[in-house]
Order: sequence, then structure tokens, then C-alpha cells
Amino acid sequence: MSTVVELNRDRTRLAYDRAADRYLQSLPLEHFMESTDQSTQCAITVESLELVAAIRPEFQVFSELLVLYPVAGEDESRPAGVVPDSMVVLWPTPLAPLRSFNTPLQQARPTLVLEYAAPSNPRKDYEDNRKKYESDLKVPYYLIFEPEKQKLTVLQLERGRYVAVKPNDAGRLAIPDLELEAAIVDRWVRFWYQGKRLPLPGEMQSQLKAKDDQLAASRAEVQESRKAEREAVARAAAADAEIARLRDELKKAKHSG
Repeated sequence: MSTVVELNRDRTRLAYDRAADRYLQSLPLEHFMESTDQSTQCAITVESLELVAAIRPEFQVFSELLVLYPVAGEDESRPAGVVPDSMVVLWPTPLAPLRSFNTPLQQARPTLVLEYAAPSNPRKDYEDNRKKYESDLKVPYYLIFEPEKQKLTVLQLERGRYVAVKPNDAGRLAIPDLELEAAIVDRWVRFWYQGKRLPLPGEMQSQLKAKDDQLAASRAEVQESRKAEREAVARAAAADAEIARLRDELKKAKHSG
């Protein structure tokens, strides 16, 4: 890499760090207040998608990370920004954004952004965010969930405009680029990967306990079977001994006669 390119990257990094500072200082207090519905759904999303990341290293999940990007015709030192509740980026090597995801310095772009809107707790301008994802960042997929309305929408970018994804035969909204599907189950958005629902830690713990209980029951059955086998062997040995004793007594009786 040439010295000039390195200097340009350093200047960009510095400018974007300053932009991140300005963004943080501009946030109203209500931005830092998250409803229970929002925090619960965010936890479900991250716990589910991290399972995919565990088997697909290129599948990288981020939450509440400021995305900074340049705007055509605007001052390059004052980038625009948006903060999705969660996002997925596909890239073969680990990305390590620190304070913000600075698009000019990253080789990848978000494939999916997710937001959980709560009208009673307006932390973000979701209409404005949608415009940024659609027109500026051109994010291929945008999932928005409204817990209070129990409404789930997945939008796919087609010819520069977002189009709502229709439910598939299973009644789920597909995100084929990520091999994901989403649907509301028991009030929350749940995710499927390659057709299988991604479990939550509590569900995995329940499944593990059920397996442990099953294994314990099987071991108990084996122990009972072995005990019964030992008792049967002991009874057979006692019967053989009794038969031998009776034969010996019969033999003695014949000799004495």
C-alpha cells in the first residue's frame, strides 16, 4: 500500500472518529432507554444468529453499532450515520469495527439490518432509517418488527426500492442470501436456518436436560438389568449346587443299599 493511500485512510479514520463523537454527543436521553420488548427481541436475535455465525465464520453479527458512510456531494469529513438494532455482514475474514462501522474503511457492507420499533418508546426515526438503508447504503434486506402491533416485515431491495417479502409455503419470510427465514412465534421473531428453527439458550438447556434425564433412565435400566442378570446367575448357580447335592445323596443311597 502506498504512503499516499495510507495517509488518506488515516485521515478518513480520524474524520470518522470525530463524526462518531459528534453523533454520540447529539443523542437525546431517550435514545438510551430501551423498552423490555426491544431488549428481549434484540437478545433473541443475537442468540439465534450467533448460532449461524458459529458454523459460518463469514456470517458476522453486530448490535447497536453506528454505521457511518459518505454522502455524495457532501463534505467527506462529515459522514451520515445510522444505527440498526442488529445487522449481519458477510465477509470471509473477521471484521473488527471499534467505535463505528466506517464503510470507506471496510471491505464489506451490511447484508441485513434489523430494527425493533416501539411507538411508545421512540428511540429512532424509523422512516428516516429506512431511507438510509434503501437509498444510501442499499442494504439488500431490512427486517422491522413492531412488538406492540405484533407485525413483522421483511423488505428486499429490488431495482433500488424496497419490496415486501411474501410468506413462503411455511408461512415464514425468507432471506435467501443468508439461508434464513423469520416468523413470529409466541410474540417474538424467531429465525430458521436452512429450514431448521434456531433454538434459544433456554430451549437448548431444556433439550439438554431431557437428554440427560433420558440417559439417566437408560443407565438405571441397564443397572436393573445387570442386577437381575446377576441374581439370575446366582439362582442358577444355587440350583446347580442343589442338583449336585441331590445327585450325591442319591449316589450314596444306592451304595448303602
